[in-house]
Amino acid sequence: MSGILDTVNLRTQMVGQNRLELLLFGLETSQRYGINVFKVREVLQCPDLTEVPRQTSSIKGMAHIRGETIPVLDLSEAIGRAPIPHEDQAKCFLIVAEYNRRTLAFMVRKVDRILNTQWDQIMAPPKEIGNENYLTAVFEYEKKLVEILDVEQILADLYPMSTDVSDEVATHDVRERAREHHVLIVDDSAVARNQMQRSLEDLGVKVSVANNGRQALEMLHELLDRQVDVEKLFLMVISDIEMPEMDGYTLTSMIREDTRMAKLHVVLHTSLSGGFNVSMVKKVGADGFLAKFNPNDLAGVVVNRIRQVESAQ
Repeated sequence: MSGILDTVNLRTQMVGQNRLELLLFGLETSQRYGINVFKVREVLQCPDLTEVPRQTSSIKGMAHIRGETIPVLDLSEAIGRAPIPHEDQAKCFLIVAEYNRRTLAFMVRKVDRILNTQWDQIMAPPKEIGNENYLTAVFEYEKKLVEILDVEQILADLYPMSTDVSDEVATHDVRERAREHHVLIVDDSAVARNQMQRSLEDLGVKVSVANNGRQALEMLHELLDRQVDVEKLFLMVISDIEMPEMDGYTLTSMIREDTRMAKLHVVLHTSLSGGFNVSMVKKVGADGFLAKFNPNDLAGVVVNRIRQVESAQ
């Protein structure tokens, strides 16, 4: 366990090679779960928590960690499982992570190990289970399925966020011009796709969606094979970075390597924080980076791109 706690912040060297490392953990059952190590700030034994008056039931309180006060979420209760009993909290662990510019600590029963794998080994959940769940991907390990939770969906249910674009960003003139443009959104999280789609449709642009990098690449290749000029069809591609089957870095590299769409404008977005993302964006040839999700920031990137295209005509 000490090795996991000591090295969780040091293992980022494989990002950008369609590879990832997953921190495996457990909740109130024998089911294993995984979280991308690069989203984890640190793992620690659960300290004494400060209660919050009238708090959401799955928020168990606040922890003071390295000079910062961080809300603690019982991840088991948040996904509809049995909550961790109060008397057991001291035996639990906190996974401190950053999502969408928000720092939270997820209380879990145990932290297992760090597993080195590839995004193409991570599978989207079967369509037959429907969309009303907190599952974003699965993969097989030791002949059992490990589940990767859709943390964006969990947080969206806890902290609902408006997808409306302000009139200051989307003026009447901007909305009229936006109707002439088409954006491709790529994200494995259903809630993230829906948030972005609603915001961009509020702006006025047409939107197509893909669930991961491989699906987006197949979509682009199908259009190219039909002699469609995708560089003209799409104003831009806005892609998540961390996705099953093919990550956003690899998708961008594949786009740049195909002369038929090498100039397609690509912006990568992520719930991860830090300057490493910006350097990787430049390395793979993406045109921009966006920390998700803020409707005005998202719309602003699209509006700026519209202006670039119009000024070049």
